[in-house]
Amino acid sequence: MSGDLLKSYRFREERQADWQKLDLILTRAENGGVKSLSDEQMLALARLYRQAVSSLSVARSISLDQNVIAYLESLCTRAYFFVYGARTTIGERMMVFLRRDWPAAVRGAVWPTLLSALFFLGGWALAFFLCLQDMDWFWTFHGPNFMDGRNPDATVEYLRSTIYSDDYGDGQLSAFSSFLLNNNAQIALFAFALGFAFGIPTAWLLVYNGVMIGSLYAVFWDKGLGFEFTGWLMIHGVTELLAIILAGAAGFIIGGAVAFPGERTRLASARTAGQKAATIAMGCVIMLVFAALLEGFGRQLINSDLVRYLIAGTTLILWMTYFYMPRREGAG
Repeated sequence: MSGDLLKSYRFREERQADWQKLDLILTRAENGGVKSLSDEQMLALARLYRQAVSSLSVARSISLDQNVIAYLESLCTRAYFFVYGARTTIGERMMVFLRRDWPAAVRGAVWPTLLSALFFLGGWALAFFLCLQDMDWFWTFHGPNFMDGRNPDATVEYLRSTIYSDDYGDGQLSAFSSFLLNNNAQIALFAFALGFAFGIPTAWLLVYNGVMIGSLYAVFWDKGLGFEFTGWLMIHGVTELLAIILAGAAGFIIGGAVAFPGERTRLASARTAGQKAATIAMGCVIMLVFAALLEGFGRQLINSDLVRYLIAGTTLILWMTYFYMPRREGAG
């Protein structure tokens, strides 16, 4: 044992100075980025990295102290990403995601998006027409203990007051916006995450949410407030509902990969599809943040139907252009 300890001590003593130099360079790069390194440090980084890898190989081959091996593994792992990894900042990676990765993933998921929209809008239409035929369907969908005042028993004056109201304090608006963001984010992320079960729970969740909105829409339509309610809803709804549909599409991508894996295993197929689906789902979170701001602030503070429709139409054009505008291959 004493011989092994002596061997480990000499091994570390002969090389520790270079390891410390590499550690200092890596620490500086991690704190300030690669651009903070001097030319001399950049040249030394590659050389010291190769020496550390060599030391790790020797340490493993002669079974040195496990603490030395663990230290070298950590050091080599840190250095690898600076020597061979993409030298981009978080901001640069985010810009690549927004400019290229996210819209490309959405453009490549046209059929899952159409399928998701079919389930969501189908549930909306089903509830809407059933409620117009018989408003008892509203209570079937929402339950007899539904406490929201926006129901078939509400007066036209009350329903109109929920559409046009500026009686909101800043604290109320912030709380309302936060609640809506959490609620809608949960819906979207569940629609994505439940896709692994062949997409069946995703389809059910899309239909369910369509039914909830469609039945509420029927209440206002039946009271002659369809035009006003549409503007009130769509000022944020264009962004929010599109995000939910895209999250559902992400779920169907995974569900399709699991149901029809082809020549690969289901796990391998799901793993491949999951990268594209996760890209879409991450983008949906951004959309829901934007929708929550419109819903919690803009929708409550803007009482002009014209302005509401203008904002809804503008957001629709912007999202369609962003996702489906042709781009040159390789364009950043």
